[in-house]
Amino acid sequence: MLKQTLRNWVFFVTAVLAGSLSLNASAAVEKTMTVHATAYNSVPGQTDDDPWVAAWNNRLRPGDKVIAVSRDLEKHGLTNGAKVKIEGLPGTYTVRDRMNKRFTNRIDVWMEKDIKKARKWGKKKLKIVFKPVK
Repeated sequence: MLKQTLRNWVFFVTAVLAGSLSLNASAAVEKTMTVHATAYNSVPGQTDDDPWVAAWNNRLRPGDKVIAVSRDLEKHGLTNGAKVKIEGLPGTYTVRDRMNKRFTNRIDVWMEKDIKKARKWGKKKLKIVFKPVK
């Protein structure tokens, strides 16, 4: 009887600890933060020499959902390949570009060549949810 009780207790403690660890692991997977959001286009004057190549040498293609991030956000795991959900926009965006170091706490949503759409978007303060890249 004592062995069975001890076995049950060990099983219970192991199950609780395993559940606790998995909850902590999943909680650490996603982060939420409030940032300033603007938009940019692949046109001369808004990008470097090749407007279709982003900061980490990723080639941007029409239809991609891409953002650039200010460099201070990189320390939070918002770096090349991070997946981001943006308040007010459908789908998931991928970090593929980085902004000039003069910007802080900011993302830039890539809107291909549609300058009117980018201007209409303007500047917003909103929440993002993301999975950090280590």
